[in-house]
Amino acid sequence: MIALFRAALAASLLLVAPAFAQEDATHVGDLAITQPFVRATLPNAPVGGGFMTIENTGSAADRLVSASSPAAADVQIHEMAMAGDVMKMRQLPDGLELPAGQSIELAPGGFHLMFMGLKQAFVEGESVPVTLVFEKAGAVDIAVPVLGAAASAAHSAHKM
Repeated sequence: MIALFRAALAASLLLVAPAFAQEDATHVGDLAITQPFVRATLPNAPVGGGFMTIENTGSAADRLVSASSPAAADVQIHEMAMAGDVMKMRQLPDGLELPAGQSIELAPGGFHLMFMGLKQAFVEGESVPVTLVFEKAGAVDIAVPVLGAAASAAHSAHKM
């Protein structure tokens, strides 16, 4: 009887696990923004990096067209890519395309937000307010947690 109960409990947890995976998502239109974070910076650092995953669950593409924050003079959408043997970073002035039915990861070494002209250091344990503007979904405000200076991914927030 106990084995049957455990099996039923395990099966029910598997069915609801996808709901928990999106529990901490911020939704705007057909977009889900998950695991945002910025890295802590030194006190006089002029720039900082921001990262997250954006999933487009809709049937039409959207585009991240801009971002802003009171914590920085400017927030730009950037891409890092190899050009031969050299890693180059460039601003994406037309924004970042979010294809329908796909997830785009903003991560160290790839697409990311570049906070230019920081007004104060990003301190681990605090959060940074950010406004993301999408071509179709519109604007959304998020509080982005500040992780350690060497963080490569947001902490997983599965609560069961």
